[in-house]
Amino acid sequence: MAAWATVASRLGRVLAPSLLGGLLLAFSLPPWGWWPLAFVGAAVVYWRLAGLPWRLRLLCGWAAGLGCFVPGLWWAAAFNWYGAAVLMAVEALFMAIAAVAVAPTRWRVPTFVGAFTLAEAARISWPFGGLPLGGLFLGQATGPLLGSARLGGPLLLTALVWLGGAGLGELWNATSRAVALVALLLVAAIGVGGLFAPAGGRPVGRLTVALVQGGGRRGVNQFEVAPETVLAAQIAASQRLLAAADPPSLVVWPEDVVRVGPSLAHTAAAAFLASLARRLGSTVLAGVTETVSATAFRNEVVAWGPSGGIIGHYEKVHRVPFGEYVPDRAFFSHFANLSAVPLDAIPGHGTGELTTPAGRLGLMISFEVFFATRGRSATRAGAELLVVPTNTSSYATSQVPSLEIAADRLQAVEEGRDLVQAAPTGYSTVVGADGALRARTALGRRQVLEATVRLRNGHTIYEELGDAPVLMLAAACLGTGLLLAAFDGRASRRHS
Repeated sequence: MAAWATVASRLGRVLAPSLLGGLLLAFSLPPWGWWPLAFVGAAVVYWRLAGLPWRLRLLCGWAAGLGCFVPGLWWAAAFNWYGAAVLMAVEALFMAIAAVAVAPTRWRVPTFVGAFTLAEAARISWPFGGLPLGGLFLGQATGPLLGSARLGGPLLLTALVWLGGAGLGELWNATSRAVALVALLLVAAIGVGGLFAPAGGRPVGRLTVALVQGGGRRGVNQFEVAPETVLAAQIAASQRLLAAADPPSLVVWPEDVVRVGPSLAHTAAAAFLASLARRLGSTVLAGVTETVSATAFRNEVVAWGPSGGIIGHYEKVHRVPFGEYVPDRAFFSHFANLSAVPLDAIPGHGTGELTTPAGRLGLMISFEVFFATRGRSATRAGAELLVVPTNTSSYATSQVPSLEIAADRLQAVEEGRDLVQAAPTGYSTVVGADGALRARTALGRRQVLEATVRLRNGHTIYEELGDAPVLMLAAACLGTGLLLAAFDGRASRRHS
């Protein structure tokens, strides 16, 4: 009995602080958005990993991951609670594996930063294309390090959180104050460097934009609201534009507010949008879903020119797994009812850049805004403005819409472009190239958000180089730290 009590006490001393560290990381994310907590949470995890054998490091990392991802991915429970539980447990494993790779004694700082940064890089890329939601970089969208995203994107922000946490953790170690000072000064220096890095160049033009938000109930799926109701709300909201003395150059409708059968042609929705573009003399974008067969649909943005004709389209590249398609449907049908996802979205293959009379636009549809590679693809192809038609109406709370705003701000800074987002029930947003949130609608309300944005054609360092520099540095930190730790271990055994 005493032995079990000793084991339970030791596990408690590992699990409790690890879970606390993870919770602090979670509450740095939107909608809570207390960004300093990320550094405190990282510091608690760093401190708790010290001196632990690998099995306890694994447990520590998994507990921290659960603390982070259970609140951070809580939105998923609204769709399928047992699927959400599996998702949270699997996402937490990335932190568990990272924790095992951290050196338990010396060289903890480089291995800690390298392992957890690489774990995040893996998590946002795999499986099924990855899941950036819940990433610590989203919590830094309102913090002073946001500018560093134009240097190294979301992975650099992630690395700075772990480096700052390691620095704070080392402050408790009286023999390592110098290491702590170096780590914290490095975080500050990179943050300041981001403020002065190339930010997308000078504006090459201005554009008036109207973001049409039809409004309506939130927390409902596509089967609970008739497509005619959604379309009618968008049409009603657009009427005020027809009465404007000075119409906008670009009108943006949200994702999938137009649902049609095999063809958009000759539908009432297409006729209205063509008429709207012609009467305003504007470029009009609208999110369209076309059911092309008994098993597949297409999620795209269609553009109408000022003459009323269709001038281009973009098909969504990064689909939502288990939301817009089911990977290996036959296999997963044995474990869950897949009737909520009866059709699979056809993946697109474009860069996202769409040349229109209003300018060269960089399109990202909904989920794609969380992936830095999609904004970078469009900008490198020549996009002067980022445009995000989205639909977050199925989420009853503000968690996912708030995370989406954070992603908007990061994309704008990473690419040095203004960004506009249109959602049917909110949030619709206007974000400057500096990441400032300039305008935002209210959730559920019918609104038309009008703004003047700037077109840019310059480049940021991140746009030029992508994630490779941060990945190489993280791998070098982890590999070098582990080699030096192993060398120290062999030297210690020889002298003992």
